[in-house]
Amino acid sequence: MGKESDLSNRINQKYAGMSKGQKRLAAYITDYYDQAVFLTAEKLGEAVGVSESTVVRFASSLGYKGYPGFQRALEELVQGKLTSASRGDAASVRIRQPKVLETVLKSDAENITSTLERIDPAVFELAVDTILQAKNIYVIGIRSCAPLAGFFAFYLNLMFERVHLLGTNSFSEILEQMVRIGTEDVIVGISFPRYSMRTLKAIEFANHRNARVITLTDSVHSPMNLYSSCNLVANSALVSIADSLVAPLSVINSLIVALSMKKPREVADTLETLEHVWGEYQVYETDEIDPVRDFVQPYDFGKTGDSI
Repeated sequence: MGKESDLSNRINQKYAGMSKGQKRLAAYITDYYDQAVFLTAEKLGEAVGVSESTVVRFASSLGYKGYPGFQRALEELVQGKLTSASRGDAASVRIRQPKVLETVLKSDAENITSTLERIDPAVFELAVDTILQAKNIYVIGIRSCAPLAGFFAFYLNLMFERVHLLGTNSFSEILEQMVRIGTEDVIVGISFPRYSMRTLKAIEFANHRNARVITLTDSVHSPMNLYSSCNLVANSALVSIADSLVAPLSVINSLIVALSMKKPREVADTLETLEHVWGEYQVYETDEIDPVRDFVQPYDFGKTGDSI
């Protein structure tokens, strides 16, 4: 492993056995490594709400010679990652204006190809089966991942009765929305660098309540996988001010298609009902595309009644 991943790997390997205070430190460093690198042990403790001695013990537990050794490792981590501003500068140098469209689309295509090579089909099928068997389905994605979570939850609602999209700036409100999560339920956590501490805490809470946890993230070393029994990995690399979420969206699309093929009648019935409601309340004009007809004809539900 390269130097930039050494600290992250140590945190991932030790996380399960950490105290609550140490876990808070690990989450803070994961989310705010570019700020933590400038803090003394005392200031880092104040930022997280733990004592200076807890910070020093945390550094030692990761195998570093006190806080100075830990801070050097943190500096190496920061050097290996680009800030948003420097990523934008790098992109402007690497991508010439006439080639922006071609370069970005090719990069997205490469991310999808790489994801197809890396993702485990057995894990994908496990994710599908886990969602199918769940009593309640919770979906969480924060900040740039919020559109992915919303997109997924929208289509899950067409197939399942109890879908909960967790979305708020307050972690206490997220816990309130999850207060009834239990062994019959599943949570899908979506997070890519920089990883969301709120998403990590949500799946940690779900795991402690013995719910099933599915993650969609960028690496097997992602902290999102610490509490997950089903880890879906998708590439998100793009050197610019925004990471590419095209490959993660493709994985979500694949989940939606796989689930709809398992529940064809429920999907068709829901869309038929929606079409009636849309017509009754004039949601769409009559010249809009008919989503029900387009969905039903390829699978021939109305004619044969056969499931896929």
